[in-house]
Amino acid sequence: MTLLAYAVYFAVLVGLAWALAAWMARVYTRTLPAPLLRVEGALLQLCGAAPDRSMGWTAYALAVLAFNAVGFLLLYAILRAQGALALNPDGIGGMAPDLAFNTAVSFVTNTNWQAYSGEAQLSYLSQMAGLTVQNFVSAGTGMAVAVAVIRGFVAAKGSALGNFWVDLTRSVLWVLLPISIILALFLAWQGVPQTLQGAVTATGVEGQEQIIARGPAAAQIAIKQLGTNGGGFFGVNSAHPFENPTIASNLAQSLAILLIPVAFCFLFGRMAGDRRQGRAIFAAMAVMFLAGLAVIHAYEVTGNPAIGIGANMEGKEQRFGAMLSSLWAASTTAASNGSVNAMHDSFMPLSGLVMLINMAVGEVIFGGVGAGFYGILLYVVLAVFLAGLMVGRTPEYLGRKIEGREVTLAVLAFLSMPLGILVGGAIAATVPAALASVQDSGPHGLSEILYAYSSATGNNGSAFGGWGAALPWQTTALGIVMLLGRYAIIVPLLAIAGSMVRKPQAPVTSGTFPTHGPLFVILLILTVVILGALTFFPVLALGPIAEETARLAGQSF
Repeated sequence: MTLLAYAVYFAVLVGLAWALAAWMARVYTRTLPAPLLRVEGALLQLCGAAPDRSMGWTAYALAVLAFNAVGFLLLYAILRAQGALALNPDGIGGMAPDLAFNTAVSFVTNTNWQAYSGEAQLSYLSQMAGLTVQNFVSAGTGMAVAVAVIRGFVAAKGSALGNFWVDLTRSVLWVLLPISIILALFLAWQGVPQTLQGAVTATGVEGQEQIIARGPAAAQIAIKQLGTNGGGFFGVNSAHPFENPTIASNLAQSLAILLIPVAFCFLFGRMAGDRRQGRAIFAAMAVMFLAGLAVIHAYEVTGNPAIGIGANMEGKEQRFGAMLSSLWAASTTAASNGSVNAMHDSFMPLSGLVMLINMAVGEVIFGGVGAGFYGILLYVVLAVFLAGLMVGRTPEYLGRKIEGREVTLAVLAFLSMPLGILVGGAIAATVPAALASVQDSGPHGLSEILYAYSSATGNNGSAFGGWGAALPWQTTALGIVMLLGRYAIIVPLLAIAGSMVRKPQAPVTSGTFPTHGPLFVILLILTVVILGALTFFPVLALGPIAEETARLAGQSF
């Protein structure tokens, strides 16, 4: 029965993603109905962006960086000044400078790491004009970059990568906004609040008064999932009954988390003119995702035999149980989403290992909206390069040669992950001010550090529950790591796309390595797994693997 439920979920997901990819292909190739094109044209003209004005990779990258920098400054200002601004019925004061920096960076980079509790530390204006706006435009930025990178691989020689402002507008206007409206209405129907009224005071059955926070939650939750943002309106995220009240809301949000990342695989095939190319990348991602889900499900449903009470329900909501909590945990860490419907700190050690791997390899299984796809293209470049070395031919992908420049840029992009996770984590494991954030001793304490820095570098946003995220050291250090994890991959990938689009496309011959069949799928999976293992296995052996070994010996932490 469990396998059937997973199969139905995955079938619905793939069907919706396939249909969405067809729509996205029309969006990004400007073959929309005439009335929609007129609306788009008017908005672009109002903003001063010309649809026919293309950009090279440097101009595209500078536009991305400039837009995100302005977004950061605006959000930081809102968070600092929210106490004096409107739409603050509960009288919440401004954020501290270090926490405002961390939060602004977090939402601009599509990480949505939360070192705060939203219902207690954010006004409605901050939630709507600050965080929700960034949920849309940070997701739109990732989608725009992914489309630009795809053009670099598939467009005719000498073409530009497109126009960032146009791609961003189309991503938000025709993909994110309409689906978010539908999802928000569904969530409101399921019981998620959507109001500008302040908190209410209720009297409990024992006569004690309780303050119940509410607010414009449904609209933010819809885009938080669809845009793989993950930052919740409430502190405990999607485990809160106001964010995720029913099984139906849980399944709808689970589908939304993976919808656009899966659709990008099929969009790539359409834009490349060979749908087999997109299906091959999807197959590689799906195999890795299902393998991780199988491990998490097996350990959470079986539970800890030392306790002898069946499934591991510590830190989980009864209304979801071990199965739906496992599906969410696998999805949110694979998709760079970071929302949680259960506390990951309470999962079994090897479940935590899978979640760490999902983030540490660069969030490419399926990854964030757009970000996951341009991330997997990094591994595609390296996989094709390795294949060329093995057969003694110049590596090619989609008819274009993969040469030293592309490989160098891909390696530089890949190195951002160990730099953020291993170097950042090593500092956090030795500096007393940073160690104050660690709740547990032994290998589980190391896992808390690894998880935090993997989450920040991979722009995921989830954390182990006991982690002291709000201490000034972590708000500052993790903010810097989030910036590294976002832009140290975007810029090299745009540079690779700019290099590829200048090359002629060679015709397919009998000696061309096919990049659409099972052999390539296996090679791509092995590239991700081997590079991840070589880079992170030693430290993972000291964290979750050591904790599992200790658990089998009867020791807990």
